[in-house]
Amino acid sequence: MQNNPSFRRHPLFPSSYSSVRGFGCRLPTRRAFLNACATGLCLLSAGEILALPGKAQAQSRRKGLIGVKLSPYFTRLSGTDIQCDLCPKRCRVAEGGRGVCGVRENRNGSYYSLVYGTPCAVNLDPIEKKPFFHVLPSTGSFSLATAGCNFRCLFCQNWEISQVAPEEVFAYDFPPERIVAMAKEAGARSVAYTYVEPTVFFEYMLDTCRVARKAGLLNVCHSNGFISLVPLQDLCSVLDAANVDLKGFTAAFYRDLCAGELAPVLEALKRLKQNRVHLEITNLIIPSKNDDVATIREMCLWIKRELGADTPVHFSRFYPLYKLRTLPPTPVAALERARAAALAAGLKFVYLGNIPGHEAENTFCPRCARLVIQRTGYMVGEVRLKNGACASCGQPIPGIWG
Repeated sequence: MQNNPSFRRHPLFPSSYSSVRGFGCRLPTRRAFLNACATGLCLLSAGEILALPGKAQAQSRRKGLIGVKLSPYFTRLSGTDIQCDLCPKRCRVAEGGRGVCGVRENRNGSYYSLVYGTPCAVNLDPIEKKPFFHVLPSTGSFSLATAGCNFRCLFCQNWEISQVAPEEVFAYDFPPERIVAMAKEAGARSVAYTYVEPTVFFEYMLDTCRVARKAGLLNVCHSNGFISLVPLQDLCSVLDAANVDLKGFTAAFYRDLCAGELAPVLEALKRLKQNRVHLEITNLIIPSKNDDVATIREMCLWIKRELGADTPVHFSRFYPLYKLRTLPPTPVAALERARAAALAAGLKFVYLGNIPGHEAENTFCPRCARLVIQRTGYMVGEVRLKNGACASCGQPIPGIWG
């Protein structure tokens, strides 16, 4: 997953800050931001940008199983064995055991979430960090995650929390109502379920979505898309936007680098589209692993055919992380080739990520080619939209703008 939640201060982020349009916080100067990105760091992190509200700061964190809740997404098998129905792995779990995600446990033939209401990462992020480029530009998104994941990506950016058991992290006791109250207090316009795969804390996400929607906040998630269709359908009823990592476009890539499968992700993408959830896609380009231009072109043609030519696609730059530390950062030219292939395939909104200052961070009108939204990293400059359309020619720009 992208969007590293770490909030440790790094010496490359000095005390010199500049204001950002519409966000109400302070970000590093453009020079500091570009210098940090050039080193391969994880761009910006939310805790450096803006402190949590006073109540959240006062809340102590602790280890251990804090929140446990019965899951409705399992099937009882013979004896006390159960089958988890949340994701396509369909883990068969014996009494006292846990699924692959490590955060669900069989207790006497019933399956329990061990992370309900207990996030280990809580931050206020720019919505652009998710990344969403077509959702409420330059607004804050109150972001949260628990421990755990149903993938084992060798390139995981957040492995310290995604690849551990819930007992191994310090977590807060923040039920859904508390999350929404803090989001409102922080001035956020949305709540984001992110950093790790939110399917693993599905019950918590679903309940928080319901409370957030009543409070007038958007619900957005960044997901690997590896979720069963029944819970996904339940989520679609309260989810406004999803950015899904389409990590590659071959079964071998998903098997060898993620311990997952491609086909269920494609089905989930189609289901999100059918339910009119605003959809954006992120593809992390990893040198020698998924950077074949012919395969990227095939992926883009699938996106155009199944999801629509106006689906925003983000090609993101890889930096050496976790178990792929021996690979080099993705050459900018490789990302530009991917973008060219996507545009040639007919996609209208194609972005490059982790290259702050590149022209492909901006949104251009597909009709008149004029600038619609100007960005540098997470910083938003000009916004030339009028009622959700290009201010120059009136071409509708898909997204959530109001």
